[in-house]
Amino acid sequence: MGCITALTLSSALHAASSSPQKIGILWWNVENLFDTQDDPAKRDEDFTPNGKLQWSEKKLYLKQMRIRDLLGALAADKQMGSLPDIIGFAEVENKTVFEQTLQGVKTGSYKSVYYNSRDPRGIDVALAYNSATLKLQHSKAYSVPLKHPTRPVVVASFMVGRHPLHLLLNHWPSRAFDAELSEPNRIAAATIARHIVDSLLTANPKADVVVMGDMNDEATNRSLANTLGSSMDGVQVKAAKGKLLYNCWSGYNGIGSYYYRSKWQKIDHMLLTHGMLDRTGFYVTKEAFRCIDYPALLKSSGKGTWSTYEKRVYKGGYADHLPLYLKVSVE
Repeated sequence: MGCITALTLSSALHAASSSPQKIGILWWNVENLFDTQDDPAKRDEDFTPNGKLQWSEKKLYLKQMRIRDLLGALAADKQMGSLPDIIGFAEVENKTVFEQTLQGVKTGSYKSVYYNSRDPRGIDVALAYNSATLKLQHSKAYSVPLKHPTRPVVVASFMVGRHPLHLLLNHWPSRAFDAELSEPNRIAAATIARHIVDSLLTANPKADVVVMGDMNDEATNRSLANTLGSSMDGVQVKAAKGKLLYNCWSGYNGIGSYYYRSKWQKIDHMLLTHGMLDRTGFYVTKEAFRCIDYPALLKSSGKGTWSTYEKRVYKGGYADHLPLYLKVSVE
């Protein structure tokens, strides 16, 4: 399928000449990682044993095994070489089920950053990091001011040696069957993310920032192109000095991360500040970005993912999105 492909970076990026430390970053909308308990404060009744989806401990266990299987496959992949140092998930019900999922991974070093959202279904973004490699300095959840509550934008700042790295996790409002009518909601989320990035760049004009998530929009949509400042041109990003963010889908001509209405879409994103396009602190090289499309994640036809549910029918697969992976070098 070619989704694990080299990112064709512009001449603004440099190939590494030595063997610097590498930090692996994974983003994945894991599709409804729910426990089996009914939470009266959430609309999670479908994901209970007696609910419409008949969500059981057996199905949850298989779901968790699928996620661990993907993480193990990344570690065994010669191009990856190790488990991700940073893991960002979307559609997680609570901290307990998130940490329980990662407990089965063959490492004892993951710690979590988790904020409960006001999303009616109770789905959150969740972050785990390798505490042996990264030292958490700060984290915060920024709510998006909408009439109907949605997920916050979560920021986490780390130190690797003497270098700071900032991560923004996003799961913007869905298209809700009408992309145009729901667009202002995603623009509102993009505005919050942009304010956070601007604040980080005000404190340090060359701050190394990764903005990642399920934006439910493609790079040409207004939320990304206009509000967040997404650009496919590394030279322009460097010249703009903070006004633009480099979109890691640049140069990628294959399938996307999500299959909808008979079309692959690129609605999950990883974007970088201009400080990551140089050779100081954190930076990316050629082949830094990958969209993971291992055969096990896909339908046999290649037209879509092997998801947990499809049209509310249980399929027992991994998720309805493909993961994104970024290998970041450290000076």
